[in-house]
Amino acid sequence: MSSSLIYGKDGIYRSPRPPISIPKDPTMSMIPFLFRDISAISKIPALVDAETGVNLTFSDLRTQVFKLSLALLNLNISKNDVVLILSPNSVLFPVCFLAILSIGAIAAPANPQYTVNELTKQVHDSNPRLVITRPPQYRNPRSASIYDKIKNFGLPCVMLSPKTSTFTDRTTNNPIWYFQELMKSNDTSEVLTWPSVLQTDAAAILYSSGTTGTSKGVVLTHRNFIASALMTTSDQETFNDSKNVFLCFLPMFHVFGLSTILYAQLQRGNTVVVMARYEIEKVLMAVETYEVTHLYVVPPVIVAFVKQSEIVKRYDVSCLREIGTGAAPLGKDVMEGCAKIFPQAALYQGYGMTETCGVISVESKKATTSRHSGSTGVLDPGVEAQIIDIHAMKPLPPSKTGEIQIRGLNVMQGYFKNQKATSETIDDQGWLRTGDLGYFDEEGQLFVVDRIKELIKCNGFQVASAELEELLLSHPKIKDAAVIGLADAETGEVPIAYVVPSFINSLAEEEVKKFVAQQVAPFKRLRKVIFVDEIPKSASGKILRRELKQKLISKL
Repeated sequence: MSSSLIYGKDGIYRSPRPPISIPKDPTMSMIPFLFRDISAISKIPALVDAETGVNLTFSDLRTQVFKLSLALLNLNISKNDVVLILSPNSVLFPVCFLAILSIGAIAAPANPQYTVNELTKQVHDSNPRLVITRPPQYRNPRSASIYDKIKNFGLPCVMLSPKTSTFTDRTTNNPIWYFQELMKSNDTSEVLTWPSVLQTDAAAILYSSGTTGTSKGVVLTHRNFIASALMTTSDQETFNDSKNVFLCFLPMFHVFGLSTILYAQLQRGNTVVVMARYEIEKVLMAVETYEVTHLYVVPPVIVAFVKQSEIVKRYDVSCLREIGTGAAPLGKDVMEGCAKIFPQAALYQGYGMTETCGVISVESKKATTSRHSGSTGVLDPGVEAQIIDIHAMKPLPPSKTGEIQIRGLNVMQGYFKNQKATSETIDDQGWLRTGDLGYFDEEGQLFVVDRIKELIKCNGFQVASAELEELLLSHPKIKDAAVIGLADAETGEVPIAYVVPSFINSLAEEEVKKFVAQQVAPFKRLRKVIFVDEIPKSASGKILRRELKQKLISKL
């Protein structure tokens, strides 16, 4: 493909893929768009519980969304009210999410593993009118304390449970309703004033992972979700292909699980099998049991497949046609190792962020020459990009590294109640500063090098953490790794590695240092190796480098 078709004289990179077509009707928001062809997909399973096999057809899903929407209106939830969803993945999560959106309210999913302190910040920022969560005695022990984390916020609660319960909280005055009770008592014949919902209205507030700064509420509109969904599924040849089955164990409170998997695939008429959390054997069992055809994962899962290939061999995963990964860079060697384990599946890498509703670029699923090159593919349909020199602040041509800036219908409305942060991130021409360093090659393939703030400056040279991490993961005795920069009076910064050995006491520090030193320039060599049991990561798989740096500094 000619580079002139990808990189224009104006310094803008454009997608070579056919453009998407957003509905022109401004009232065609996410819910009517999702069910726009309900007659063709009404009997197809929309959601399947991986543990029990219980499923909701698209007709069932629409009915439940409609019923809960009316119940929320009866609870005096109005347009633009924020509703906090604090729950692990379940088939009820999307019902709640979609019902909130259908009345023009705003969903604010939160990580159920958050501490009270973390939840307090999100609650104070988003000011929800209602919390949808799990009851204390829910069957999953890991969810048992979720309600205890939010009960002192003084907010009314809707409890998600497979059956009605008599739980009451005698320690607070919080009104409590049960999902099943609301659905049973709701009179769908009651005439209610239905709020008008526009594509430009806010749909969700998703809090960014905060890997390099304070977590901020990303406001995504109905149009953002619709655009992202169309971009994500643009290469799917047919609508409502009942043979397309997606497995979703990535958390639905994160943009990858919520937008790229859940909403994008449901609006396409595809089936989504829901798992509460990732466990490698349960994932493989679900793939075999439900004949999953598409698997979207984060890099740690790909690494696990490669490192634990003997477990993969125990299951029949021949049904898998595609495996997509994103949320963090993944090296060529790991991708090739995974491709050997799943030879029948197209394995590809993508790039996105919460602020772009999960999509920016993705490798072609049909191309073979560029796949596993370490790139994140070409821009998604309708997405534009610039590579900006971080010093001269000018657009750069192919093969030159700078900050990646993005523009398109998928770009967020802004940060919730934070105009300063919004204006610092999105300029008056709509360009969003990603904070990521990267470059395009002559074919329009985007390579993400690292985060700007995660670059290690050693003797004036830039050291990319991702490069060293990829190298460390290629060591057969290393299960996981993270690299950070430590301030040094002589060189500015030096690279420090946190390493998770595959087996206890299987590695020595000098062995790891030597392994890296043999393959990198002197300024990239590790100055210290710290062995740990696990690398702290966000729900999307991003390394929490700030946490590692804080721990290291506290020990000095």
